[in-house]
Amino acid sequence: MNRQPVNRRTTAPDADAAPDPAGAARVERAGALTTVQDDGRPGLAHLGVPRSGALDTAAHHLANRLVGNEEGAAVLETTLDGVSLRLERATTVAVTGAQAAVSVDGAPSDWGLPVHVPAGATVDVGPALSGVRSYLAVAGGLAADRVLGSASTDLLSGLGPAPLVTGDVLRIGAPTAPAPAVDLAPYPPPPHEIELAIRLGPRHDWLSAAGVATLDEGTWSVSTDSNRIALRLSGPPVERSRNDELPSEGLVLGAIQSLPEGELVVFLADHPTTGGYPVVAVVDRASLDACAQARPGSLVRFRRG
Repeated sequence: MNRQPVNRRTTAPDADAAPDPAGAARVERAGALTTVQDDGRPGLAHLGVPRSGALDTAAHHLANRLVGNEEGAAVLETTLDGVSLRLERATTVAVTGAQAAVSVDGAPSDWGLPVHVPAGATVDVGPALSGVRSYLAVAGGLAADRVLGSASTDLLSGLGPAPLVTGDVLRIGAPTAPAPAVDLAPYPPPPHEIELAIRLGPRHDWLSAAGVATLDEGTWSVSTDSNRIALRLSGPPVERSRNDELPSEGLVLGAIQSLPEGELVVFLADHPTTGGYPVVAVVDRASLDACAQARPGSLVRFRRG
């Protein structure tokens, strides 16, 4: 999975502000790509601003519910190899999304359930055992600076906090509700073969009849070139009936572009707002969480609704 640089860093407290150790967490291990994510910046495409936000919405919302936050509160989204935080106040955390070993000061703890972390202890989220992205919520949420109404990191535009690096200090908000008393929060592991529900897109007529049949019957694998911007699929070429130039058009979350060489790209939360290749189909919103957890090599099939 590609890591894209972001220039702004807004996760650390203002250098001139007094330190607030009671409401802070220090990054002991940043992981390959760990970002701050909330519900993103929907509705600003007309300004050229991508949606951004957590890729696995269900996992993001569940993590927040488990610690008593509002569903859309800011959390950490990890990529493949987890993250480690030292928390300066006693609090509750929860890890959802990609399954991973969770520990507190080296002692095994729970994944997918509220976990009490004493003041000064370190919570570690290990490498993903299945899936790609884990979500670490802290009671009170992360108090990162908001840009256009959101604290989400956007890898394409550079809006929001920079991806974490070891040594960063994160601000934590005050809890607004107690963590619920739960002993089971089901969250199924991602399958190796993913079926995405789709509808034909505005340029499906750029495909030949054989190309449409390939969409219905083909199987693709997730490329290592995939990231938060798009899932790139390798597999049978999708034959096009037209190969002329197409002026840039608006793109929506889940849009599937057909590239000239026949490959497919599924756009995710950090997608550009316009593109110049035909959108031949769109993934239904309910199927997009599966894209967030699709590892390189995972198999993908489409099902037309």
